[in-house]
Amino acid sequence: MAYDEHLANRVREKFVELPNVTEKEMMGGLTFMFNDKMCVGIIKDELMCRIDPELHETVIEKVGCRTMDFTKRPMKGYIMIDENGMKSQTDFDFWINLALDFNKKAKSSKKHKKPNP
Repeated sequence: MAYDEHLANRVREKFVELPNVTEKEMMGGLTFMFNDKMCVGIIKDELMCRIDPELHETVIEKVGCRTMDFTKRPMKGYIMIDENGMKSQTDFDFWINLALDFNKKAKSSKKHKKPNP
């Protein structure tokens, strides 16, 4: 799997103090799960963030940001940020914090087992 290891380390540094963070290789890159919910990821050299769909149209106007279209189908609430959009630490922190804020209200994709009767 080819993804930017330097970018992965930047994300790890932001998440180091958070509980319940796991890394999974998926979508041809690396995904960071927080509280069993997809939060951010790295695909090649871009940062993927899961954000509040209500903010989607506003944030894609920012430098270096675009709608994620991994499956050739635009996905509202998922954005990709290239290096131009996260050059400064302030910009990088903005995207990470946006994803962490949404994570609080996002639904978990983890399937819970039903108890046996």
